[in-house]
Amino acid sequence: MHSVGMDWTVYIIRCDDNSLYTGVTTELERRFQEHLDHPRGAKYFNGRKPLEVVYSENDHTRSSALQREAAIKKLSRDKKLRLITKQLDSGCKSR
Repeated sequence: MHSVGMDWTVYIIRCDDNSLYTGVTTELERRFQEHLDHPRGAKYFNGRKPLEVVYSENDHTRSSALQREAAIKKLSRDKKLRLITKQLDSGCKSR
C-alpha cells in the first residue's frame, strides 16, 4: 500500500523504431492506450508506434515522478538500457 499522493508512475516505452520514450502518469495502462490512440498521446509518437512498457517505477509523488522523469531523460541510451535490464533481472516492475 502506498501513501496518499504517492500514486504516480515513471515509465519507459519501447517504440517500433527501437527508440525509448520516458513519461509519467497515474494510470499506466490507460496512458499506454492513449499513446496508441494518438490524439491523446504524446507528439513523440507521431510516426512511431509504442510497442511495450519496458520499465516502470511506482509510488512517486507528482513532484518526484517529474524529477525522476527528467533524470532518466538525461541518461544516455546505454544507461537507460542498463536501467531496464536491471529491473528485468530483479523480476519486478517497480522501484
